[in-house]
Amino acid sequence: MAKIMAVCISAAKGEQKTNVGKARLVAEHGLESDAHAGEGHRQVSLLANEKIEAFKSQGVNVEYGAFGENIVVDGIDFRSLPVGTRLRSGEVLLEMTQIGKECHNPCAIYHQMGNCIMPREGVFARVLENGEIGVGDDMYVVEQGVKRRDKNDGYRVAIITVSDKGHAGGREDVSGGVIAELAEAAGYTVVSKTLLPDDDEPLVAEFINICDGGLADLILTTGGTGFSPRDNTPEATMAVAHRNAPGIVQAMLFHSLTVTKRALLSRAASVIRNKTLIVNLPGNPKAVRENLEYILPELKHGLDILTGRDGECGKI
Repeated sequence: MAKIMAVCISAAKGEQKTNVGKARLVAEHGLESDAHAGEGHRQVSLLANEKIEAFKSQGVNVEYGAFGENIVVDGIDFRSLPVGTRLRSGEVLLEMTQIGKECHNPCAIYHQMGNCIMPREGVFARVLENGEIGVGDDMYVVEQGVKRRDKNDGYRVAIITVSDKGHAGGREDVSGGVIAELAEAAGYTVVSKTLLPDDDEPLVAEFINICDGGLADLILTTGGTGFSPRDNTPEATMAVAHRNAPGIVQAMLFHSLTVTKRALLSRAASVIRNKTLIVNLPGNPKAVRENLEYILPELKHGLDILTGRDGECGKI
């Protein structure tokens, strides 16, 4: 049986994590008192102790938490497990949501060695059930995720609400709920719902992690597409684009202008990164519903082409 070797937290982002020995995990949040806990799919990070020991064999002495990991476990090769795998330790239940992560701010280890194992060996998970974990506790695989997705599987959608007030807890995320309702009714699987402030950096990072990690086929954002100085969603979207897909937002504009002329003030974007489509929706729940109902039926064929499930865009 695998054993937990360290439970690490940091009080502030940018600080090295410290092994505290024992901590409480909160469902849909992460480790209590850890600066990186919160909504989203990367609530907890895990790293195999064997990977740390192999790194140390290069002649560098590192403490647990140096790579930014929350939980170190001896006896489980997390990197070999697929997304969706569930892990149990006592009352705690985790579900793996991401393998690896692009490193935007290299840690001290990287600066020292020119190498860091967390981006390629670390994994991330959601907390499904509360509980306390500590050094010496057992951990085991409850259910292994599916390595390959069948061509008949429904598409996965990640929902991102961009709102300063919502992120601060001052406004209910109604628009995100509307997206989830319509997407699920259309046969999509909602894999994550994230609430971010109106800053472009965290949104860019979230886009990259979802797209590059292959976590969703479609990302739908709501909010941040207007003329306010804090409306940065289109800029963040274009910053991560590999290819433009303007027809989607053009269609939304055409449809919205039949409802209100103010639709011409939208700056929404729609782009492709790797094999994930990103579409910006308005922040108003009524406008979200009007736009999404209009485009959603046609998006499936686009995703079929993008993901390789269908090789033809149309027949002549």
